[in-house]
Amino acid sequence: MAVPKKRRSKSRKRTHRSLWKISIPTMVKCPQCGELSVAHRACTSCGYYKGVPVIQIKQKVEKKEG
Repeated sequence: MAVPKKRRSKSRKRTHRSLWKISIPTMVKCPQCGELSVAHRACTSCGYYKGVPVIQIKQKVEKKEG
């Protein structure tokens, strides 16, 4: 079984572990609709990417109460 040659200090250990934490993806404003979307992905609200429609977004149907 492998055994470390030297002990790793608490601060060094915590720094090493923090490098693998997941970060929040970069959000950008969609030029078509103005909604925030993930960078380099098609907008989830309008379906456009670089000014070109790439996916069809289904419109939500609102139910009328009464």
